Amino acid sequence: MNALNLPPAASLSRIVFRHLLVIAFCAFACPVFLSAQADNAGGHAIQNDAQRAARWKDVDIPYHREGLSPAEQQMIAKLADACRLMDEVYWHQSDLAGLAMYRATKSPILAKLFGIMGSRWDLLDDNAPFIGDEPMPPGHELYPHGLTQAQIEAYVKAHHGSKDAIYNSWTVVKGTPDHLTTVPYHQAYAEWINPMAADLRAAAKLSPDPAFAHFLSLRADALLTDDYYASDIAWLDLKNPKVDVIFAPYESYLDDLLGIKTSYGGAIMIRNEAESRKLAMYKAHEAEMQRALPIPDEDKPSKAGQSTPMEVVDAPLRAGDLRYGYQAVADNLPNDARIHAEKGSKKMFFKNFMDERVNAIILPIAALLMAPDEVRLVTGNGYLTGTILHEISHGLGPPFAHIAGKQIDIREAIGPTYSGLEEAKADVTGIYLAKWLIDQKLLPASDLHIIYASYVAGLFRTLRFGTGEAHGRAEMMEFNYLLEKRAIVQHADGRYAVDFAVMPNAIATLCTKLLMFEAQGDRAGAEAWFARYDVMPASLTRSLQATKDIPVDIAPHFELSKGVRP
Repeated sequence: MNALNLPPAASLSRIVFRHLLVIAFCAFACPVFLSAQADNAGGHAIQNDAQRAARWKDVDIPYHREGLSPAEQQMIAKLADACRLMDEVYWHQSDLAGLAMYRATKSPILAKLFGIMGSRWDLLDDNAPFIGDEPMPPGHELYPHGLTQAQIEAYVKAHHGSKDAIYNSWTVVKGTPDHLTTVPYHQAYAEWINPMAADLRAAAKLSPDPAFAHFLSLRADALLTDDYYASDIAWLDLKNPKVDVIFAPYESYLDDLLGIKTSYGGAIMIRNEAESRKLAMYKAHEAEMQRALPIPDEDKPSKAGQSTPMEVVDAPLRAGDLRYGYQAVADNLPNDARIHAEKGSKKMFFKNFMDERVNAIILPIAALLMAPDEVRLVTGNGYLTGTILHEISHGLGPPFAHIAGKQIDIREAIGPTYSGLEEAKADVTGIYLAKWLIDQKLLPASDLHIIYASYVAGLFRTLRFGTGEAHGRAEMMEFNYLLEKRAIVQHADGRYAVDFAVMPNAIATLCTKLLMFEAQGDRAGAEAWFARYDVMPASLTRSLQATKDIPVDIAPHFELSKGVRP
């Protein structure tokens, strides 16, 4: 990327033909963003943008080459090339007009906001635009703007045989409400997908790890076909790789229309061997954790015999949906229910990102919002335990929804509420399982209050995102439910405390509720539940004012991105 962390520059002809209307819009409707003089005009607007940008702490992410051979460093350089191309694809999925504005602005502040959000809509302001006044289309660039869920459902009902392609996770929907068509991802984004695949093949030739090289070759094939099954299996079969990658369209955070279209995300990961060894206990007991869930046996198929790869890593570079917006400190992939049932999933914990979050955000928030005698219970280890169990819990519970005797993909059954529901399910199930592990004497009893307090401190961090993002919506619901049940209580001084006697039962009840929404594919129930609980209470809004000078999250600046595809 260049100095402003822009995606790779498009050629002039591509801008002229693909973004003609967008650039015309910018030139006539948004002149304030197209010249240095205009960027500095209007002190109020710039001050507001500066305040927006200041909520994200700029953090340099180093690339530690120690222990990497010359061939491994060359391999990582090729993977970095592929990540740069992935950023380009992500923008084409997210916000084409915003991309043109991003490239046109001369304001470092606006450039920072674009580089954080991956669009012109502010995650911390319920997706209100920070440029112009166009509202965020719920399907971003994955559907025609203005198309509604009702129109899609009516079209599918009237055109038998169209549903599979329209509801495919890897197609872009085009056309009008009366004539919808689809384009597979590998065709829609071929201009960038083809060289991405070539970069992965080149990296495979440089890898000293035959299994990792085989995976990279299969992932290159997958990019060109949108069939990720074989490469996902090979990825899960890797044994403690020194260098690993996430590189696929996995998550559906951009799709608030149907909740099924995935966006491309990537990360280069270098294994932390000492920290990874500490995960052995969780690996050994995942099948037992599945059996311990408070739902009927038919909704929790056995995990016995499945591999449970887990890694603690440092990520020197991220791309796509792992680069923009919320900075994940962990991930659990792939999301394919077939692979969960057959093979399991991989859990990755990004230590360099987690350390930044705990020290710069979690601990300072806890000091301001939690009762003084509970602040000392908030620790990095408590937060890490909750994060580990969150990611494990993404792979637990029902793999499919059961509706009228049929197995239905949970994303499809739940619809746009799925992302928030799944994040909440992973949060709450993880905290439920923390107590189970303690009851089984697999974790010390003294850890329970630490885990609960660290979980609540983590809620406060995420609630500052607002509800315009899946994690924020999930944790707003969790907070309000626990407040209603008095598992969390607010003192007269405005600070919050955990009722450690009430919390276990409240968590168990909420865990069952969320898991059963997924097991039953209860879209109406899930939507009503979130409508009831995901509204920010006025008392919390007032309390959060005390944290206004604490960053909401980090804005990473990657050393590895410098000088590569400027």
